[in-house]
Amino acid sequence: MNRLNILSGGAAQGLVGSLTQAFKVQTGFDIAGEFGAVGAMADKLRKGAPADIIILTAALLAKLTEEKLVTAASIADVGLVETALAVRAGDPRVTVRDAAGLREALLVSDAIFAPDTKASTAGIHVANVLQQLGIADQVADRLRIFPNGATAMRELAASEARRPIGCTQSTEIISTKGVTLSGPLPPGCELATMYTAGITTAAAHPREAQELIGLLTGTEQLEQRKRAGFVS
Repeated sequence: MNRLNILSGGAAQGLVGSLTQAFKVQTGFDIAGEFGAVGAMADKLRKGAPADIIILTAALLAKLTEEKLVTAASIADVGLVETALAVRAGDPRVTVRDAAGLREALLVSDAIFAPDTKASTAGIHVANVLQQLGIADQVADRLRIFPNGATAMRELAASEARRPIGCTQSTEIISTKGVTLSGPLPPGCELATMYTAGITTAAAHPREAQELIGLLTGTEQLEQRKRAGFVS
């Protein structure tokens, strides 16, 4: 069976999934691999995990290019993804307009679901925002940390807490059943991250990897990227 191996940040999982059939028709290849915290995916590539294409933050892909693990000429921006708030489907949406509103929303929540605060883009940002708001210690026992945003959102959907809230990248919220995108983080706490695709230097199928990059970044897929949660 022909398959293209991918290592990707969780932010791109929904978009890649939506393009799988078109890619199969175009190339005859299936897509296989892993989606998770960007730091973990970068480390997998460094340790020799098979991958034809990698989709991570622009900053991480630049590092991997310097390490001669990604072909510089292949790199292309997929789009920006905002870090956002999520609630269970059916729960009232949480609207925050400023840092004070975000602080209050987090303080009244009895469970806060987030991805890895050391290896994932959104998780690192959540930890920084809690420090910035001066409530890291107050909410420490309410934090529910999971390996990636998709897992955190599935756990939020299944939570039996009274008033849970989630924070991860909007694409992971949109692609998870049982949760609702509540809105981006407010000015001063916001984060929009550019996700970038590149072909690995050890790619077994570089031509097909380039075909997938074309699908991910093409103007024909602009509306598809927006539906998946990319803002540009």
